[in-house]
Amino acid sequence: MTVRLNPYISFSDNAREALEFYREVFGGELEISTFEGMPPEMLADPADATKVMHGYLSTPDGFSLMCADTPAGMPRTVGDDVSVSLSGDDLAKLTGWWEKLSASGSVTVPFVQAPWGDTFGMCVDGFGVHWMVNAAGAQ
Repeated sequence: MTVRLNPYISFSDNAREALEFYREVFGGELEISTFEGMPPEMLADPADATKVMHGYLSTPDGFSLMCADTPAGMPRTVGDDVSVSLSGDDLAKLTGWWEKLSASGSVTVPFVQAPWGDTFGMCVDGFGVHWMVNAAGAQ
């Protein structure tokens, strides 16, 4: 079982361009998923369908960078657009970290099964740091 910690950056309609730039800078493999095909609760505005729901750059040097476009109706404040992402396949460990991080602050997205099959949540800890926690679902 593995877990990893990495930055997660939110953009306003240019996440794909940013991810391609970072791939040119650092090299590596890029994976991009859009909002197209997501359940209606994740796609409030059809214009968001081609926006990046989740982008992941894995570099030859072991860096991981995740990015996404902020969908319509969801606030984005420059300066608050970077979160720390905890992800992996150790549900028990990730759940424990989620409980401790969210207990001191506020939950913005509950830690529950997401439409893509993983357990996912977002919170802001008591120090104002934004966190995303994603536990991979059964493969």
